Amino acid sequence: MPRFSKAVSSLRSSEIRDLMTLASRPDIISFAGGMPGNELFPVKEVEELFRELDIKKKQAAFQYGPTPGLPSLLESLNGFLEKKGLPVKENRLLITTGSQQGLNLLGKAFIDPGEPVLVENPCFIGALSAFRSYEAELRGVPVDSDGISMNALHRELERKEKPKFLYITPYFHNPAGLLYTTERKEVLIRALQGSDIPLIEDDAYGDLYFYEEDRERLRPIKAINPSGIDVCYTGSFSKILGPGLRLGWMLVPEEIYGKCELIKQSADACSPSFTQVLADAFIRSGQIYSYVESVRQEYKRRADAMVSALTEYLPDYVQWNKPRGGFYIWLTLPEGADATKIMMLAIEGGAVFVAGKTFDPAGTRNNSLRLSYCNNTPQQIAEGIPIVANSIRKICG
Repeated sequence: MPRFSKAVSSLRSSEIRDLMTLASRPDIISFAGGMPGNELFPVKEVEELFRELDIKKKQAAFQYGPTPGLPSLLESLNGFLEKKGLPVKENRLLITTGSQQGLNLLGKAFIDPGEPVLVENPCFIGALSAFRSYEAELRGVPVDSDGISMNALHRELERKEKPKFLYITPYFHNPAGLLYTTERKEVLIRALQGSDIPLIEDDAYGDLYFYEEDRERLRPIKAINPSGIDVCYTGSFSKILGPGLRLGWMLVPEEIYGKCELIKQSADACSPSFTQVLADAFIRSGQIYSYVESVRQEYKRRADAMVSALTEYLPDYVQWNKPRGGFYIWLTLPEGADATKIMMLAIEGGAVFVAGKTFDPAGTRNNSLRLSYCNNTPQQIAEGIPIVANSIRKICG
């Protein structure tokens, strides 16, 4: 009988991945996956960009590349990030195989078995999986409408054993959909300064804002560049070009970069050169800006459709907030409600979502659920939300 490691034995399958087969059924309306709509991808534009490349660049796309990333993409991505105010000259940029790899690299760089790591509760399931794979003790810190709860965070920071890092997703949080306020980020910065606790700032959705007045709130902590904190900023092409490219990035201080590059060498040697060439061409053409603007408007249209349906059909005891960007709406049910029972009933009716315990670091609290609107037309949303609402009423009254 195989003798697996303790780290592997502690892993569990993501409920979201388990739902993907179900979600692909034509009779099911899926609000489960955080996937861009296939019909929104810039297929023709990327095809044309690749055709226009010279033969040497096309050949390079089929070849191994340097571990940190292709120099051309590092250069163009530096420019893209500089426009967001990020301090690229004071840090090092590493291309990763999706932002998920970035979280794994940071987890491996920092975590020894049994050491505490602070995460939001609820938290992105990919981060929980990555940190759990290195046998971290996951300590969930609750969030409210403004961001991470500072009272709860202060209590964690005062505990005897110092956490290895704090992981947050401040910009259209997955799964809670919230956008941190500027004030909450300022308080968070002050709490971490001089603590010797690195901050992992995950920004997969920040470009997908719906309202221009939120631009200041979207300024990354990494762009603020506070003294006394090692800020590790991660991002991805998955939501602004396509997840199939499997390309992300991390912008981190030199010392952390050195460790992560060594870890990446042992993991995959390099991220796909082919998709790096495509991403580089897309940035250099300037089309990334017009494309992001177009999908931003489409996601707002879908979000508005879900808000309209939820307003019409949800019972008053369900709490939720109107999204200001990103992909998700988070529903909080009465205490003691079981979202898994609701989900099973909804599946019978023809709709599926993700139950809240999936995003709980302890895997227990389940009186909440995540709805994704990014991969559905307004018509599908209008048809599917009543199924979810009726299922909630049948279980919760």
